Amino acid sequence: MRSLTVLGSCGAWPEADRACAGFLLEYDGFRVVLDLGYAALPRLLEHCPKGEVDAIVVTHQHPDHCVDVSGLARVRYYEAPDAPPVPLHCPPGVLDVLRALEPHPDPADVFAVHDLAWTTRIGPFEVLTVELPHYKTNLGVRLTAPGVSVAYTGDSGPSPDLARLAEGTDLFISDATLQGPSPQTQPRYVMTATEAAEGARGASRLLLTHFWPGSDRSVSVAEAKRVFAGEVIAAEEGLTVQL
Repeated sequence: MRSLTVLGSCGAWPEADRACAGFLLEYDGFRVVLDLGYAALPRLLEHCPKGEVDAIVVTHQHPDHCVDVSGLARVRYYEAPDAPPVPLHCPPGVLDVLRALEPHPDPADVFAVHDLAWTTRIGPFEVLTVELPHYKTNLGVRLTAPGVSVAYTGDSGPSPDLARLAEGTDLFISDATLQGPSPQTQPRYVMTATEAAEGARGASRLLLTHFWPGSDRSVSVAEAKRVFAGEVIAAEEGLTVQL
């Protein structure tokens, strides 16, 4: 199976019956988690009951993107105590957050921690990282394997570097926190749906995510479709996109 499943799609905090950022990328049996924010872990466990994933990527240290990695550490510590550490690729600040949440067991004992900025391969995937504008160090990622290329912005303001991630990808997963006209304030650390669509040019499909709680997602899709020629999809918990 080659697919991406949405575990969570909200930004900031989860709406009722939803979760914050989280995706499960599967490629011929290899499983990579992309972010794991508030309430995303239970949805991951529906697919991986003992947290049996092959790698984790966390784009930045905000809790709506990483806090449930702490819960996953407990799952692995108690359910698979003899298993090798799961590779965790993240900016250094993520480990600080995880240790503040739960120092025992040390997350570095449960996970094999790698600096995402220096990661070039994860299992079958070649990895490209691009630092994108956000309140904390945020690394957009593109994962490419034979026949599949997926990119994910994490959280990002508008940036010309989005084109580096999007070019030639099958699926571009993009922050689309806001709706309507672009705010005139500077600096910018999150995007409108229109800006997400502009950054996604060069990709075949656009998956909008990180919606502000309470947003009408059909509005975001309609705004993105005005400037993006390919398919536009709103992330919904449980949605699986075939790759």
